[in-house]
Amino acid sequence: MSAELNDIFDDANGSLALGEFDEAIAGYRKCVELDPEFFDGWQALGMALMKVGEIKEAIGCGLQAVTLEPNDLLAWTALSQMYVQDENIPEAEAAKQNATILGIGGKVDKTREHRPL
Repeated sequence: MSAELNDIFDDANGSLALGEFDEAIAGYRKCVELDPEFFDGWQALGMALMKVGEIKEAIGCGLQAVTLEPNDLLAWTALSQMYVQDENIPEAEAAKQNATILGIGGKVDKTREHRPL
């Protein structure tokens, strides 16, 4: 991670901690713009968007996060929460199932594309 990306991410995290969601979201957006494969940026952006009720966009970020890191337990758990807020229970359950598999030491099949039903 570049020093610039690290600084922007740290500033966004600070904004989030202070409840300054718009500033945090702007910072996280800048992070993923600078590095589209920055998993932590996508994950944080998705969570911040979920916090402000931008659920559809949060889900997109969550899907990007699990695409980049398909065996990240927290990413699947967060995606499940996003789907619950969107009232998409089948997809919430599918994401939760992946989190459960990871929680018991398994791996998510990287060849299976995760997409809404």
